[in-house]
Amino acid sequence: MTDLKIPEKRYRPEIEGLRTIATLLVAVYHIWLGRVSGGIDVFFVLSGFLITTSLLSRVERNGKIGFGQFILGLAKRLFPQALIVTLTVAVVSIFLIPKVQWEQIISHMFASTMYFENWRLAIDAVDYLARDEAASPFQHYWSLSIQGQFYLLWPALIFIAYFLARKIFKTPVRKTLLAVLSTVFVLSISYSIFKTYSNQPWAYFDTFARVWEFSIGGMFALLLPYLSFNKRLSTITGWVGILVICLTGILLPVSTVFPGFLALVPISGALLVLVASENSTRFGIDKFLSLKPFPFLGSLTYGFYLWHWPLLIFYQTYMEQTKVSLAHGLLILLATFVLSFLSTKIVENPIRHLNTKTAKRKLLVVLSLFLLPVFLTNFAINQYVTNEKSQATGDYATQDYPGALMLTEGIAPTEGVELMPSLLNLKADVPAFYQQKECLGKDQTDVKICSFGVTENPDTVIALVGGSHSGHWMPTLEVLAEELNFQIDLYNHDGCRFTNSDPDNHLTDTCLDWNKNVIKALQENPPDLVFTTSTLNKRDKIPAGYIGQWQQLEGYTTVFA
Repeated sequence: MTDLKIPEKRYRPEIEGLRTIATLLVAVYHIWLGRVSGGIDVFFVLSGFLITTSLLSRVERNGKIGFGQFILGLAKRLFPQALIVTLTVAVVSIFLIPKVQWEQIISHMFASTMYFENWRLAIDAVDYLARDEAASPFQHYWSLSIQGQFYLLWPALIFIAYFLARKIFKTPVRKTLLAVLSTVFVLSISYSIFKTYSNQPWAYFDTFARVWEFSIGGMFALLLPYLSFNKRLSTITGWVGILVICLTGILLPVSTVFPGFLALVPISGALLVLVASENSTRFGIDKFLSLKPFPFLGSLTYGFYLWHWPLLIFYQTYMEQTKVSLAHGLLILLATFVLSFLSTKIVENPIRHLNTKTAKRKLLVVLSLFLLPVFLTNFAINQYVTNEKSQATGDYATQDYPGALMLTEGIAPTEGVELMPSLLNLKADVPAFYQQKECLGKDQTDVKICSFGVTENPDTVIALVGGSHSGHWMPTLEVLAEELNFQIDLYNHDGCRFTNSDPDNHLTDTCLDWNKNVIKALQENPPDLVFTTSTLNKRDKIPAGYIGQWQQLEGYTTVFA
């Protein structure tokens, strides 16, 4: 049984050019459009294409992957620049990023260094209390984390295919690998479609919902020798492919519908460019992407990607605005280019030329020297935050901290007094019930009821109903409950409103179903008073859905809003 053909091993400058286009798209869309371009998906498919070819050559030539040497080779190319950027971003963040975000900085810095930033962001994306946090200057490391996890998974996958082919089934290696990659593709894209439909914010960062993008690149590497167009069709398909890549972020809401089947759009564009480049023509896309500026910039794309995002975040923080003018955006791109050039030439290239066999010990020492200051900086910031948060507020003078007296008595606070409590404690300044998971109804239709205040022989029972806008009244109500002897029954569903309609389509079906169940629960066991919100987003007019919900409680209880 014959095996698949072996692709011709050669330098492909058009791939470097394609990387340049994808990187510039990512930066341009972030800076001026404030949206996702689909360029990352192009990176994923190219990684699958290149790493599959490289690892397959290794295992066919040596009968083994040489995992340690493979990982060390990747580390000397990836770690130095990534760690330099990580350290720089952490230090600059201390001076530019508000203290309230420092805990977030610590968490994302560590996650980025250890290559699980995608999972950190996935958790934040579905955490109601974290999803509205300001963008982290480390946020772009999510794609590098997925690629890092891919680099660990792929050698094992290819060796398993090799072992099955040689030892178990006695089948051609490449055909067996194609079958394995096809299976991974089907399983992953099926999961991706399901997860994107059911929980898109999580799916966007989920490694398992992205593996199919790498596998399609690997499958394409095996099938490329059998794919060929005539010269005219190659010219057309190549330019169509690059056009598809460039327009994906404009035509599709990438950040809210990917990585389901729609991610096939930019990936198809990349594949069209690759197959068109197999049959080079005078005006083909490969000729354009091989022009000297593109491969040159392609060698800087890793650093360019690493630097562009924190520079954008620092600009937005310093300027206190999210919009970037054309002139300022060009300055950000110029600064990104300069930093990526310096970090590539001065930091990455010297280390990249160290031999993983003859200079293994030296290489490990050098990489450790890059890693150590990152861990020490993370530890130092973490210790500062911990110490600052643990300090008791102590006594305070009314003149320094008048609080509400500033409004009622006109007492102006003393200038220059430190805030109390510290801004580092701000994120933790939420009602205590958020620590009790059994009281939180987020993403559930079932009604959860938790009782607070005076729960034994209360004179009155008050139901606090709604999402976080209602929940923030809990601390005040708990103080009043002790004075006025009443019980508080909490009906909480964060991200939801106490309403029976949603004309703006801002609420989930789960929220609306929860509202129906809440009404039944309140009718079956009516409290003396329902306490909820009456306005929406600073509007003076009470939404009709709120009134409709309250009317269903007429004859059962009183509503206070």
